[in-house]
Amino acid sequence: MCMFPASHAAQASRPSVEKREKMKYLSLIFFMSLLPQYAGKSLSGDGSHPKTFEDIKNEIAGYSDIAKAIIDLAVHGKAQNRSYERLAVFADTVGPRLSGLKNLDAAIKYMFSALQKDGLENVHLEPVKVPHWERGEEFAMMLEPRNHSIAILGLGSSVATPPEGITAEVIVVASFDELHRRAQEAKGKIVVYNQPFVSYGETVRYRSQGAVEAAKVGAVASLIRSIASFSIDSPHTGWQSYQSGIPRIPTACISVEDAEMMSRMSLRGTKIVVYLKMGARTYPDSPSFNTVAEIVGNKYPEQIVLVSGHLDSWDVGQGAMDDGGGAFISWEALSLIKDLGLRPKRTLRMVLWTGEEQGGVGAEQYYQLHKENISNFDIVMESDEGTFKPSGLAFTGNAKARDIIREIMALLLPINITDVFDNADGTDINYWMRDGVPGASLRDDLSKYFWFHHSQGDTMTVQDPNQMNLCAAVWTVVSYVIADMEEMLPRTVSKQAGTGMAVSGVLDGIFKAEELSKHLLCVLY
Repeated sequence: MCMFPASHAAQASRPSVEKREKMKYLSLIFFMSLLPQYAGKSLSGDGSHPKTFEDIKNEIAGYSDIAKAIIDLAVHGKAQNRSYERLAVFADTVGPRLSGLKNLDAAIKYMFSALQKDGLENVHLEPVKVPHWERGEEFAMMLEPRNHSIAILGLGSSVATPPEGITAEVIVVASFDELHRRAQEAKGKIVVYNQPFVSYGETVRYRSQGAVEAAKVGAVASLIRSIASFSIDSPHTGWQSYQSGIPRIPTACISVEDAEMMSRMSLRGTKIVVYLKMGARTYPDSPSFNTVAEIVGNKYPEQIVLVSGHLDSWDVGQGAMDDGGGAFISWEALSLIKDLGLRPKRTLRMVLWTGEEQGGVGAEQYYQLHKENISNFDIVMESDEGTFKPSGLAFTGNAKARDIIREIMALLLPINITDVFDNADGTDINYWMRDGVPGASLRDDLSKYFWFHHSQGDTMTVQDPNQMNLCAAVWTVVSYVIADMEEMLPRTVSKQAGTGMAVSGVLDGIFKAEELSKHLLCVLY
């Protein structure tokens, strides 16, 4: 309790508005000046002042011998080709792994057992719910101007045709704009999209929205040119979405060759008639699991460096490239560190996501479960763009963190993989990055990635053991060094997650500043 001397009672009971406001202002500035110093746990572990960047550079340089040992073991030593060989056994044994199907269940059980046998720590499964869609039998045939079998792959979440199938004339368009201009022609027809491949990010909207746009103009089905930069008469599948209030029509991808052929025919004025039959069906969501293994940190075990890939795949090919490679170099990172007898200060956690192909549903549920501990996540890393010849890392984070990543990547100079690119990619880690957690994704040679993506061609034949060795070395060096450095990576509070936290913190600060001002007034008087 604040007590005023009697001689000052009258004066102190009515302190001037000017003095009171001044004290509030000064105490608020004092309080808020403390906040950024502790953001992201950037103080050194012993409670001393934060390290300078020069200190951090020297600390990272001190990992040179460990980085060389990791590289030697992964690329030249007894672990050479191990991630490839492990993946080959897995892919050949289990095959494709679509969410909701028995193959994915078998894959999760396989990995749970393998991770335990590898001697990793805290191996466990975290339950989630995933979509369950099955394509069933599907068939397409061009009937006019001649008989021609059309290879198709139904798109995820597509409805079926009627049991007798659909026979209809085709309208071929190159864009949504053309479809809308020719809306009157499309009613009652099958829309064939022959959109050019610009980039996956730009062109994939035809796969995801093609059925909706066709249904808006009265089409009975849509067939979409595969989202691929190259084709050998092989369709590519993927997820698509319907829109509330718009009729749900069957939709599938066709090969580049068939889309271009029908486009040429259409431009000549040739009538095209196609028969389409699809037995697709959607079931209630199914139980599944994210698969987790760790090397527990020896100093800050509650702090997490997360490496990841997704274990599910599409129901065609073997899912070796997408995303067996990413999942297995993440496993390899923990194995290499264990083999070298290393134990970082922070916990190195591997998560093999489920339900990524349906929009990251397994990762979203993991995020919801663990986001209360978001301040303990140092970095989230995901490899989901192939494990071809690596060139570096893509990184999302603030400038200070990026500079630290550049220094860490310099440790990989012996294998000439040192580049740091902007904007990490990863469906499964986006939830964390949007909330301010630094993120990284593997960058590699994508020149042939979309040749095989979501197609029957995604098999072990695509994978190269030497390239996987290099990817594993990069993944391991980066994750280990970040996990073992004394300080966490600096971070910027995000606009989405950070706004509420920041506003709450400021309001708390204002309240505490007002209380502090009262105490300061007591002292002054």
